[in-house]
Amino acid sequence: MTVAEEIAEFLTYLRNVRRVSPHTLSAYGRDLEHFVAFCDGQHLSHSAAVDSGHIRHFLATQRSRSASPATLQRLLSSVRSFFHYRIQQHGATKNPATAVAAPKRGRPLPKTLDADRIGQLLEFDGDEALDYRDRAVMELFYSSGLRLAELAGLNRCDVDLADATVVVTGKGGKTRQLPVGRKAVQALNEWLPWRKAWLPPSAEADNSAPLFISQRGSRLGHRSIQQRIKRRAIQQGIPENLHPHMLRHSFASHLLESSSDLRGVQELLGHANLSTTQIYTHLDFQHLAKVYDVAHPRASRKAKKAD
Repeated sequence: MTVAEEIAEFLTYLRNVRRVSPHTLSAYGRDLEHFVAFCDGQHLSHSAAVDSGHIRHFLATQRSRSASPATLQRLLSSVRSFFHYRIQQHGATKNPATAVAAPKRGRPLPKTLDADRIGQLLEFDGDEALDYRDRAVMELFYSSGLRLAELAGLNRCDVDLADATVVVTGKGGKTRQLPVGRKAVQALNEWLPWRKAWLPPSAEADNSAPLFISQRGSRLGHRSIQQRIKRRAIQQGIPENLHPHMLRHSFASHLLESSSDLRGVQELLGHANLSTTQIYTHLDFQHLAKVYDVAHPRASRKAKKAD
């Protein structure tokens, strides 16, 4: 059997025996069609003639045609599955694709809001209880770079407004003390009287009660926080699909732009590894590159050539 015939048999097995979905079957077919074309070009008449060097060459050929790392990973997975089938169903002795490492996907840069958009988001009108609560939630997110779970888990005793600090419990149960900005302190002071009115009488004197609560007096949940932030973004004309982590990303990016203190930002974010924090240096470089393109007299690609 030729490689094309072997793969046709594999696809029939996936459809009739494994009963994979039509979408999955179509994806396998497209991926392995590329592999068949490669084998024909290399004069590989059957799958037993393929070794790991051929698989690497196949991926390199696809990479030269601008295949993304995600596409290369999928192609390699499809080829591995095909050879695994040959071993299980036809007694083949090797799977040459297992010796080939999948290319790493590029890590996407976090989405942020610039300082003007942050101002647009946070400076909304309203003097109802929900307005004060939402303002305090978002100001604290941006002021201290909290994760969603960290903010939702805060109790009243975790915040010292006189000292302008907050103690949060992060991943792995690790605690860290963070500064709270002036605007966030003001927003929290304005929220606390409304919080007291919403607390059940038995919890009014309990300093360990939740900091952010619903109108029923229960701790504000993750989903509710996400929905309130998204609603405020729409209200304020922010086009991005805003979520709490975008405020944390914005906090980190803006702080790094101003201070260039990577270690300090790492401590504030509660990252165990500096490499996690370093992704924000790419955002900072993007900002600097834009400044360069605008300001440098020889940076403009549209600059006219000298006569």
